[in-house]
Amino acid sequence: MDSQRLILVVAFSFVLLLMWQAWNEDNAALLKQAQTSAMTANGAPVRNDLPSASNAPQSNAPAADVPTAHASAVPGAPAGTPTDGGQIRLISDVLDLTINTQGGVVQRAELSKYPINLEHPDQPVRLLNDAPGLFNVAQSGLRATSGAAPDHYAVFKADSHEFRLADGQDKLVVPLTWEQDGIRVTKTFTLTRGNYAVDVSQTVTNNSAAPWVGSQYRQLQRGPIDGGMALVYTYTGGVYAGTPANGERLAYQKTPLEELPKKPVDASLKDGWVAMIQHYFLSAWVPSDKEDFNHFYSLTSAQSNGQPLYTLGMMSPAHTIAPGASNEFSSRLYLGPKIQDDLEKVATGLDLTVDYGMLHFIAKPIFWLLSLFYSWIGNWGWAIILVTVVIKLAFYRLSESSYRSMANMRKLQPKLASLKERYGEDKQKFSEEMMKLYRTEKINPLGGCLPMLVQIPVFIALYWVLVESVELRQAPWILWINDLTAKDPYFVLPIIMGISMWLQHKLNPQPMDEMQRKVFQILPPVFTVFFAFFPSGLVLYWVVNNILSIAQQWVINKRMGALDADLEPASASKSATTPVKLTKK
Repeated sequence: MDSQRLILVVAFSFVLLLMWQAWNEDNAALLKQAQTSAMTANGAPVRNDLPSASNAPQSNAPAADVPTAHASAVPGAPAGTPTDGGQIRLISDVLDLTINTQGGVVQRAELSKYPINLEHPDQPVRLLNDAPGLFNVAQSGLRATSGAAPDHYAVFKADSHEFRLADGQDKLVVPLTWEQDGIRVTKTFTLTRGNYAVDVSQTVTNNSAAPWVGSQYRQLQRGPIDGGMALVYTYTGGVYAGTPANGERLAYQKTPLEELPKKPVDASLKDGWVAMIQHYFLSAWVPSDKEDFNHFYSLTSAQSNGQPLYTLGMMSPAHTIAPGASNEFSSRLYLGPKIQDDLEKVATGLDLTVDYGMLHFIAKPIFWLLSLFYSWIGNWGWAIILVTVVIKLAFYRLSESSYRSMANMRKLQPKLASLKERYGEDKQKFSEEMMKLYRTEKINPLGGCLPMLVQIPVFIALYWVLVESVELRQAPWILWINDLTAKDPYFVLPIIMGISMWLQHKLNPQPMDEMQRKVFQILPPVFTVFFAFFPSGLVLYWVVNNILSIAQQWVINKRMGALDADLEPASASKSATTPVKLTKK
C-alpha cells in the first residue's frame, strides 16, 4: 500500500512539474517598450540594438596584417549581376541561407536534411526567420572609435543574388563588400559541405591616412517566444558560456529572454559563445581562437507593433589598424541540430545546449549507451529497449528487495483485512494493531519504497534523453511507429502500457481503504489517456520497464507464496474467522 502511494505521489508530482514549467513559460509577461515613436515604420528594430564601441575589451595582441580579399578570387561564386541591396541566397547540401545585403544579416536559415514533419518532407525546418511573430536572426558588424565601420545597417554589395555549392566542391565562399572614407570591409561567408558551421570573417583594409580602431560584434536577435501549451516542455531562449578572468572552468548560463530587460548580460569572458536554443536546434556565434576576452552583452529594443526584440551578443577586443594595413576579424556561426559530437568540435561546452537538466551527469552516460546500441543495430527503438533492459539489470537487486517487501505485504493482506474488520471504526486502534503486526512478522512497510526512490533520478534522466536528443527526431522503430519523438498514431503503446499498469496493480498489495482502492483502480485508464500524447519512445521505455517489472514481481511472489494470498480486502469477514499462518522465508 505504501509503495503504491509512493508511485502515485511521484507520478503526479512529475506530471505537475512538467505542466507547471510549460504554464510558467507560456504565461510569462512580455515587456513592451513605451518609446514607439522611435521605431521604423516597417517593423524593423531601431538602432538602439547596436552595442557600444566603448565596451570593447582591450587587446594586448597586435593586429595581424592580412591580404585584402577580392570577389574575383572567390571559388564557387557564379558570375552574375552584382547587387547592392535586397537578399541573396547561399545554398549548400545541408543549409539554405537568406542574407540581407543590408548589414549581411542572416535572415533565414533552412536545414535541408530536417523536414518539419514526415507528412511534409519537402518543407525543411526554418531555424532563422524574419517573419513577423517569428523574428529570429543572426547579425554581425563592426564598431569603431576611430574611422568608419559598417554595422548591421550598412549596405554591402554582392556579385550575385544566388550562390550554390556545386557538385565536387567542398566549400562555398561568398564575399560582401563595403567601402567608405578609405575604409574597405569584406564580409565573407564560407559554407562547407556537410557542415552546419558557417565561417564568417570581416576583413578591414585601411586605405585612409589615419589609424583605424575598432572591434567586431556578433549577436543573435529574436522576438518573444510564442509556444502553445505542451506536456513535454523544453527550454527555448538564450544561453551563453565562457571562462571568467578569475575562473578556471567554463561557466554556462541560461538567459530567459523575458528576463533580459531586468537582468541584462554584462560580462567579460574568454573561450565563450552565445546561442539561442530551442527543441532540437540552435543558432550560436563562436569567436575565433585568436581572440582573448570578449564582452558579453544583451539589449532590448522593440518593433513597430510594440513587441520586444531581445539581443544576446559579444564584442571582440579593439584592434588598431595602421594606414595601408589590413586585419581580419573571424568568427563561426553554427546553425543546425544539437548533435553532441558535432557541437563538441565547434566549441568547448557547446554540447551543454543539449539540455538534460540537473541530472545531465546521469543522462550523458545513458545517451552514450543508447548511441552505442544504435551503432550496433541501427534502430533507435530497439536501442531504447536494450537500454531499458540494462537499467533494469543494474537495479535488479534493489527491485528484488522492493518486490520482496511487497510480497510480504501481500501475504499480510488476510490479517490486515481481519484487523480492518475488527477495528474498522477505530482508526487509531487499527493503526496500532497494524504496526504491532508489522513488528511481529518483521516486515518494514517502507521496504518497497526506498529502493524505488533510488531509481527515480535515473528515470527522469532517461526521460530527458529521449525528449531532448535530436538523433531520435523522426526516427522510426517498427510498423506504425515512424517517429519515436511523436505520439503513437494508433495509441497501441499507451493501451499496452495501461494494461501493464493494471497487471502491476493486481500483483501489488491492495489498500485497506475503499477510496484508495478505487483511486488505484482508475490510475491505469487515466495514465493511458495521459501517455497517449507523450513521445512514443518514452512510452516504449515505460512499457518495456513495466513488462520486466511484472515478470520479476510475479517470479518473486510465486517463490514466496504470495500469489496464494487473497487479492481483495473485501474478504475480510472470511479472514476474521479463518486463522492465517504466515511462513517467513
